[in-house]
Amino acid sequence: MKVIINRNKLLESIQHVTKAISSKTAIPILEGLKMEVTTNGVTLTGSDSDITIQSFIPIEEEGIQYIDELEPGSIVAHAKYFPDIIRKLPSETVEITVDEQLLMTIQSGAAEFDLNGQSAEEYPHVAQIKSEVSFELPNELLKTMIRQTVFAVSTSETRPILTGVNIKAENNNIQFIATDSHRLATSKMPIEKNLEEFPFEQVVVPGKSLNELNKILDDSDKKVEISIAANQIAFQTENLYFLSRLLDGRYPETSRLIPDESKTRILVNKKNIQSAVDRASLLAKDNHNNVIRLETLSDSKMEISSNSPEIGKVEEDVIVDSMDGEELKISFSSKYMLDALKIMDAEQVKIEFTGAMRPFIIKPVDSDDILQLILPVRTY
Repeated sequence: MKVIINRNKLLESIQHVTKAISSKTAIPILEGLKMEVTTNGVTLTGSDSDITIQSFIPIEEEGIQYIDELEPGSIVAHAKYFPDIIRKLPSETVEITVDEQLLMTIQSGAAEFDLNGQSAEEYPHVAQIKSEVSFELPNELLKTMIRQTVFAVSTSETRPILTGVNIKAENNNIQFIATDSHRLATSKMPIEKNLEEFPFEQVVVPGKSLNELNKILDDSDKKVEISIAANQIAFQTENLYFLSRLLDGRYPETSRLIPDESKTRILVNKKNIQSAVDRASLLAKDNHNNVIRLETLSDSKMEISSNSPEIGKVEEDVIVDSMDGEELKISFSSKYMLDALKIMDAEQVKIEFTGAMRPFIIKPVDSDDILQLILPVRTY
């Protein structure tokens, strides 16, 4: 095997695939990074058996030459050392050759490294899933939907199904749902393809997988093809193939958590309430959930406060754009509130309450596509 390749392009692909490589794997060969050179270009693969990422480097793309010379072959390189070597090479191009003893020679400028490799034949085969259903979303839209939901997955393994994001298709909408049982985040978008034949009741993608995918995808309007099989989901772009297992188990029916009616409704500038909640949380750090309190006042105001007996207290009046319904005093996690507000790009948000001990919802004024639900905290 031999290849002379652009160092920066190679490093970019290495950084993508190493996101799937774990030193804790039970399969030693998966601690390595597979490099395969064909007549079309170079494919890199990283996997921890839960997530598999493949990145393809073409010989040329959009008039830019990435590969100057190649001889087909394959090798599994040490994922601990190979990326650092490539990152620190002195020249813009790098020549990589592999001999029959699986010795990998890496040359760039005046630097030369010899690195012991492993046979690529021992690396597990990456199957392209035979999809029973597939659809496309623009990169940017998929990244937005991940950002709006994945933060709300559970970090506890006591209910493994809640560590994932539930993907549903209804009425030509695709919907992402995440909950840790204390809060709920949903994001839905219309898609062109009719998904009434969506054959899966449960498609739950690990939050970890979606976080890694989000880091790799660029903010473009290029399309990602999403393919789903019985226990796997694949995301494919022109030069990237991202495969993840799906979570087993029954995802809870979350729609019944969302209140049908509200007793107190507040419209408020998002930045104003976000800043006030952020300030109140400064004195709430010592208590377990960063609990703060919201109280409706007359004159289109509400008070955001926090009281920590050992440290002190903070109170701040926030002017609201409109408020109607019953008076309210409610306590909740400032962290959950800030997480919910951060992912909203709207200037104004609507907060709807159904009582001091019932979940409340937050959504942008001008859209029903995003909904955040937070459970209150009993403080007496």
